[in-house]
Amino acid sequence: MKTLITTICMAAVLANYSAEITLMMQGQLLLTFNKQMLVKKIIDDSFVNWGAVENLTEDVDERISQPSENAIINDQGIIESGKPGIQLDRQVFKEQLVAKLFQNQFDQQLDVPINRVYPKVDSELLSTISANKIGYYITYFNSRNKERSVNIEIATEAINNHVIFPGETFSFNEVVGERTMEKGYKRAPIIVKGELTEGVGGGICQVSSTLFNAVDRAGVHIIKRYSHSKQVKYVPPGRDATVSWYGPDFTFQNRYHHPLLIQAKARNGAVVIQIFSSEEIEVKHKQTPDASKQLPDEMKREPS
Repeated sequence: MKTLITTICMAAVLANYSAEITLMMQGQLLLTFNKQMLVKKIIDDSFVNWGAVENLTEDVDERISQPSENAIINDQGIIESGKPGIQLDRQVFKEQLVAKLFQNQFDQQLDVPINRVYPKVDSELLSTISANKIGYYITYFNSRNKERSVNIEIATEAINNHVIFPGETFSFNEVVGERTMEKGYKRAPIIVKGELTEGVGGGICQVSSTLFNAVDRAGVHIIKRYSHSKQVKYVPPGRDATVSWYGPDFTFQNRYHHPLLIQAKARNGAVVIQIFSSEEIEVKHKQTPDASKQLPDEMKREPS
C-alpha cells in the first residue's frame, strides 16, 4: 500500500493541500491541522513530506496511548482484574492520512484507528500462579528510622505483584526505577566504598537482599548479585545484594517452565517477600539461613 502511495506522490500534484484535516477519536476532537504541514514543494510540484507524516504519527500516538494494567492481588488477597490499554494503529493511520491528502475536499475528518492492548497478566493467569508458594524470606528493620522505612516501603511496593515469565530476566533497577525524591524517596544512610554516607533511597538494598534470598531459596538462577563493601546487619554474612542506580544491579532469570509471581510487603518493621508459581512447577529448593530478628540500636545513620 505504501509503495503504491509513494509512487503516486512522486508523480502527482497534491489536491487542495491548504485544506484542513480534523482528527477524531471516539467522537472527541483530538487535533486539527492544515494539510500544508504534511506537504513539501519541489519546484512547481507538491509531494508528501514523509518525515512530517512520521512526526505527526508519533505525536498522535503519544496523545492517545494508554498502557494496559496487569491484574494484581490487593492487600486483602483478592485478585483485581487488569485493564486493557489502547495505542494508535500506526500503519493504518499513515495510509488513511496520506489518502486524505489526495482527496479534493475541504474540512476533512479522520477517525483515528486504534488497537486494544491487553494486559500481559490477567486474572486467570494470576489465579493459576498464586497457588503455590515456592520461596520466601523475611528481614527486619527499625521502623523508628522514618526516612529509611519510607524508602523500603516504596521499593517493596514497586516489585510487588511483578510476574517473571519463563526465560525472562528480572532486573531490580529496571523494575524499581531510579530512586528520586519526586517518587517519594528520602535521604537515608547508604554504604559507599565501605563508608557510611547519606543518599536518596538509602535502605532499598534491604529489599533487594530480601528478594535475593527469597528467589535463591526457590532455586531461581541468579545472574548478577554483588555484596556490600561493608557487612550489613539485616541478612547473614554474604547473603546481601547491593544495588545502585548508576552501579550494581541484582538480576535473575526464570528458567522454570512456569511464570513466577513476587508478593512483597514491608510493614511493622519487616520486609516479607514470597515467590509463587503454579502447582505443576518442579522446584529445586535451596537451603539458606534465616535473617536475625534482633534489630540494631536506633541510629540516625543506620547501615543501608
